[in-house]
Amino acid sequence: MTHSETTRITMYGCGPDEAVQFRELAPGLGVRPAITDAPVSEANTELAVGSRCISVGHKTPIDHATLRALGRAGVSYISTRSIGYNHVDVEYADSIGILVENVSYSPDSVADYTLMLMLMAVRDAKAIVRRTDLHDYRLSDARGKELRDMTIGVIGTGRIGAAVMNRLRGFGCRILSHDNRPMDCPDAGVEPVTLDELLRRSDLVTLHAPLTARTHHLLNRKRLAEMKKGALIVNTARGALIDTEALVLQLESGRLSGVALDVIEGEEGIFYADCRDKPMESKELLRLQELPNALISPHTAYYTDHALRDTVENSLINCLKFESRNNHG
Repeated sequence: MTHSETTRITMYGCGPDEAVQFRELAPGLGVRPAITDAPVSEANTELAVGSRCISVGHKTPIDHATLRALGRAGVSYISTRSIGYNHVDVEYADSIGILVENVSYSPDSVADYTLMLMLMAVRDAKAIVRRTDLHDYRLSDARGKELRDMTIGVIGTGRIGAAVMNRLRGFGCRILSHDNRPMDCPDAGVEPVTLDELLRRSDLVTLHAPLTARTHHLLNRKRLAEMKKGALIVNTARGALIDTEALVLQLESGRLSGVALDVIEGEEGIFYADCRDKPMESKELLRLQELPNALISPHTAYYTDHALRDTVENSLINCLKFESRNNHG
């Protein structure tokens, strides 16, 4: 492919690691990348002029004004480098002639991290590490649990949820599952149940559902109160699946014994930033981090070398498929 045949694609919101991958992979696919570390906004859509396709990160919401400005710049396709695309109003984009698609990447990165958080939660790892950092090496009064003695409830049985269940089988625990789209052939060793039953029976609940209008605050005040006393929650999906204020109340009352969260409501503008010298505006996040039984990490479950390469490569391929359809359409 000659230089004149290359396709120009603008990549917004690229971290240094993503930029390296784009520069490495793009030439072999016939792509001329225009890379910026700035997230897409109404003010910088001129960077997309000459690109029908752009690639964006998942960290910054894209408002309607930005979508309209992208349309005026000639953009007709957005590939978001994420599985979820709740940061873009897909229906509005479509109404102004812009198609939005997500990417797939290996579910193993998030599944591995989920299991790590489960094990840390059941062994009270946050409190142990905190004490050890202070040179307090005594055993905790609270003994840990073993996964084989527990019932684990998996909400969302897509690629990541299925990968988590596959790993859980090796621990010998009881596995309950719930999904709005029931599996055609439930996996061996997994019991599909209603959401209410899953919450009532599970010692630990792990969330792998997409964030939609229907699933917003899926674990609301009422459902959190109906969970098994002493249960744990792990969330590596989207923060707004849980009503954070109600969650804090359940933890403070001691009704839930702990949480491990890689995502949280209102994380935008906080996660991925150095906030050491800034006032923290999220009172719920501050309160959670103060609790000894709440383990927080900054939306990092997906972040492995393998998943990063998958994300970058599949975002490029999505753009090229769109170009091909339109050039031959």
